[in-house]
Amino acid sequence: MGQGGEPRRVRAHDGELGAAVARAQEGDEAAFAVAYRLVQPALLGYLRGLVGNDAEDVASDAWLEIARDLGRFKGDGAGFRGWTATIARHRALDHLRRQKVRPRSSALEQDVLELPGPHSTHDQALESISTEAALELVGGLPRDQAEAVLLRVIVGLDAPSAARVLGKRPGAVRTAAYRGLKRLAKQLGVQGVTDDGPRTLGESK
Repeated sequence: MGQGGEPRRVRAHDGELGAAVARAQEGDEAAFAVAYRLVQPALLGYLRGLVGNDAEDVASDAWLEIARDLGRFKGDGAGFRGWTATIARHRALDHLRRQKVRPRSSALEQDVLELPGPHSTHDQALESISTEAALELVGGLPRDQAEAVLLRVIVGLDAPSAARVLGKRPGAVRTAAYRGLKRLAKQLGVQGVTDDGPRTLGESK
């Protein structure tokens, strides 16, 4: 299975993250701080796509639960990213229920205008999606597509891991992420993202 759809900068730290989590489970507070530093930026990006400006508050709630339940986690660095994303998603949904609001559903035109110019490669398109302004665009996608794109691109999960977070089949997540990226590419004026079907996300058939 290829992993071209995951940000390399996220994947590169999975070994370090797994080791830090293992030490943290033995009571090493400094190691927990390392795990937090490696996971928090992507987790915050994911939460911004779900709850907007309340992302930091929701992330704080999520990390309290992560710290409390750390002893129950079993897995490696990539597994920890998936586990923390699941907890963060539950806290985000709780927050939205309390606020009685839905995730933002429309992109602001000014944000579209502030996005980088057209790119010619898929990797550059993914990088542009990681920007603050592009999170506004992601918020304009249908909910299933938005969450799939956020988990695949921002958090860097593979399709099976993202599927576990969302409680869906991997194929459904691949399709939703592909459709979301295709839609974003159209909005961003990016060429090349839509040419080769779902495999654009780096998944082999």
